[in-house]
Amino acid sequence: MAETKNIMIVGVGGQGTLLTSRILGGITVAAGYDVKLSEVHGMAQRGGSVVTYVRYGKKVAEPIVEEGQADVLIAFERLEALRYAHFLKKDGVIIVNDQRIDPMPVVTGAAEYPKDILKTLKEKYRVIAVDAQAEALAMGNSRVFNVIILGVAARSMDFPKEQWIEVIKDTVPPKTVEINIAAFERGYELSA
Repeated sequence: MAETKNIMIVGVGGQGTLLTSRILGGITVAAGYDVKLSEVHGMAQRGGSVVTYVRYGKKVAEPIVEEGQADVLIAFERLEALRYAHFLKKDGVIIVNDQRIDPMPVVTGAAEYPKDILKTLKEKYRVIAVDAQAEALAMGNSRVFNVIILGVAARSMDFPKEQWIEVIKDTVPPKTVEINIAAFERGYELSA
């Protein structure tokens, strides 16, 4: 791989973007790449936008992904996918958790949540949508939906499944290893 690969993770504060970026950073380092991670927080603690950039390759100079340069956009919420879709390359893919979380302007009535977001995205981009929240609830732990999404996204990246599992074991809190590996496996199956 000569070129730099660009991954963006977008979501709302409290959705686990930091853990997801740490797992992604871990797998790229384990594969021997130079990696740059960068986080941009909106009002994360109040349910605002959180964006994480993960760039890896032989030598990576900049941590920020420019518009039109993301190979993979991982979105933990539909509106966040729509908000950042323009960062995707022509042949890139959006992995989106089919969930709605109303931002403050919608909650206060100052704005409306857009209709048919997934349909709109699919008109222009390659989109893989999964209701990871429902899958996580079915597994008995709603907090692992981000690792389910990561399992789905793993199929769009160049790392072996076993390597992902090793990095997850090394990254998540020890008490949560089993449920996180099960969540990753579930996402991996969903994208087959």
